Amino acid sequence: MTLRAIKQIIPALETSDGAGVRIRRSIGQHQNIRLDPFLMLDEFGSDQPQDYIAGFPSHPHRGFETVTYMIEGHMLHEDHIGNRGDLKNGGVQWMTAGRGIVHSEMPQQEAGQMRGFQLWLNLPAAEKMKPAGYRDIQPEEIPDIQLDGARIKLIAGEIEVDGTTVSGAVTGGSTRPLYIDIHLEADTAITLPVSEQLNAMLYLYDGDAKLQHKAEHEPLRAAAATILDDGNQVRVESGARGARLLLIAGKPINEPVVQYGPFVMNTREEIEQTLRDYRDGHLTA
Repeated sequence: MTLRAIKQIIPALETSDGAGVRIRRSIGQHQNIRLDPFLMLDEFGSDQPQDYIAGFPSHPHRGFETVTYMIEGHMLHEDHIGNRGDLKNGGVQWMTAGRGIVHSEMPQQEAGQMRGFQLWLNLPAAEKMKPAGYRDIQPEEIPDIQLDGARIKLIAGEIEVDGTTVSGAVTGGSTRPLYIDIHLEADTAITLPVSEQLNAMLYLYDGDAKLQHKAEHEPLRAAAATILDDGNQVRVESGARGARLLLIAGKPINEPVVQYGPFVMNTREEIEQTLRDYRDGHLTA
């Protein structure tokens, strides 16, 4: 068994998206800052309505998937297919843009805290033009595993816990995504298996924690994507304040990525065709 160490730290930068929603972006802040197969990771969180109230009005996507995890708040998804999903505390929306989707994500609250994450997951060339899809995952569909001093919510993938394999709300897929929300009480350690075939990162969003590697303990930086080195286990130890963090991993696609805003393809020619399709009303045909 080999514990993964820290390979790179990508601090999240404050920016805005949609109609002015304030976010912090780590992966994807520049097009050369990615972790195959992940294109982007945004954290949003504010109790000031002006930071989120304008939301994300109707806009297109092609060539990848979006995973929105709501920790606190209420947002409504609607798309051209007719899907409508209420994203509330603890819920997840998994949207496959595929060939093309036009959707909106609008806050359903005018006050209070809104907090969560959106992850962009690339699709291989063979799947970029498949039909669009959408899944509204309720909190009770997400396995919530209680351990000594720890709690893990398994949004996607499979992990072995105490000799038993547990499957998340989403499994399979060519990129084999693993998405875990980890909650640790003060001064608690947890070791989780992560296949050596997957690229992996951690994102500490509350408290303080360290990554253990051999005899070393490397502090995790808050509000940053911590890219992990090779290995097949991740061991995290919380500090006196406890910790809440994401563990995200996936199988690299190892294909060229050409991105133009909300469109992600493999070649410039495919992007140009996508722009023509959108202009001519054929994006979702």
